[in-house]
Amino acid sequence: MRRDREPAEAPLLVPALTFIALVVAVVASLGTPLITSVATTFHVSLDSAQWTLTVALLSGAVATPVLGRLGAGPHRRATILVTLSVVVVGSALTVLPLPFAGLLTGRAAQGVGLGLTALMMGVARDHLPEARSTATIALISVVSVIGAGVGYPLTALLAEVGGVRSAYGFGLLVTAAALLTAWRFLPSAPEGRSAHVNPAGALLLAAALFLVLFLAGQRSLWSRHLAVAVVLTVVAVLLLCIWVASELRSQTPLIDVRAVRHPAVAGANIAMFVGGCGMYLLLTLITRYAQTPHSAGYGFGLSTFVAGLVLVPFSVLGFVAGRLTPRVRTLIDAPVLLAGSAVIVGGGFALFAAARSNLAELLVAMGVLGLGVGSFSAAMPGVILAVTPKSETSSAMSFNYVVRSVGYSLGSATGGLVLAADTGTGRLFPNEHAYTNAALIGIAAMAVTTLAALALARRRPPETDLAAATAGVPGR
Repeated sequence: MRRDREPAEAPLLVPALTFIALVVAVVASLGTPLITSVATTFHVSLDSAQWTLTVALLSGAVATPVLGRLGAGPHRRATILVTLSVVVVGSALTVLPLPFAGLLTGRAAQGVGLGLTALMMGVARDHLPEARSTATIALISVVSVIGAGVGYPLTALLAEVGGVRSAYGFGLLVTAAALLTAWRFLPSAPEGRSAHVNPAGALLLAAALFLVLFLAGQRSLWSRHLAVAVVLTVVAVLLLCIWVASELRSQTPLIDVRAVRHPAVAGANIAMFVGGCGMYLLLTLITRYAQTPHSAGYGFGLSTFVAGLVLVPFSVLGFVAGRLTPRVRTLIDAPVLLAGSAVIVGGGFALFAAARSNLAELLVAMGVLGLGVGSFSAAMPGVILAVTPKSETSSAMSFNYVVRSVGYSLGSATGGLVLAADTGTGRLFPNEHAYTNAALIGIAAMAVTTLAALALARRRPPETDLAAATAGVPGR
């Protein structure tokens, strides 16, 4: 009997998929609370230390579509195991007493694991009954988002108690556990699958994404060398255009661009991009505001660990919303849920803009954000997978996760740019009203996301549309 058909393994498949998705999300987010500790430990600037986060996002964004394509083929299990092995090796590099370059290499290897989330969804859709797979995919999507809220306070505490190496040691422990879990419980892909990677397309996409994430992470470039930033932006756009043209001509495209152009998929990705910008913007604003010292005239001066605890309502309510969303989906269409979730996130922005004089108000705003993000993340796969062939699950969701990563990066960068623009010469912290201005931008972003989701709700195409659109694509 084939390994993936053994009934004894079925009860543990869902916990295994969820655990792996949570681990890669937590490990990828390790750079956020440790930036200051890394700068101190390795005697580098904060801008250099910021690359411990940026390089993980970059490698994840590049690896995700490649892994998504490999995950659509017959060697999905091997792809997952090899990728997790790379993540474990990278985790070991972050723990060993190596120079800063070694830490960056390890973080890049850890970021590759972000591409596994879409593969976990592919496994769920292939090996679980439809109703259960829908709920599991929604759960995987949610834990991949709230992972930051889970890892932030724990790693911050470890860094305060035992130093930056002990915090990264936690990453090594959980990634090794994820590798063992995958080896023991993940089944092989169904027979009859085939997949090929287009190397030229992968290189073009990697170069374009590198420029996009580099520009998003280098706020000083926009303020001091605007002309250079604009030129690099034009280059990134040109590379993306060349990549799209290459994918359309390729017999083995990395991402099925024709499928991405399907109204439901395109609309969902637009909503994910704009919504991701807004969601991460609010997360950035609240955590930064909480850590601002009282001497600035506002803020609460929280330590890294205590500021991490502010994310607890985000994680808890995000998880609750993710668990409830599949049940609500039986009554409300996924696009309508997306719109409602975007409204909730917009409400979190409004709360933060209007009321942040005490810590309880920040906790409420963070909880509202978690509720909206959890529901949004759980509903998103339903929009895309409703018109996606089962064999293309990993590839379709991997592109959505690339869009999400870029949106998160731009959201974080937007927050930094708005705050920096209202920081007086010689001052370390911006004027308080800069946070209100940033929140208003977030409200506008969530309004756009709501309109995009409502447009999807008005135009629900037949589920056969995408299959018909991709049936004639060469190499399928």
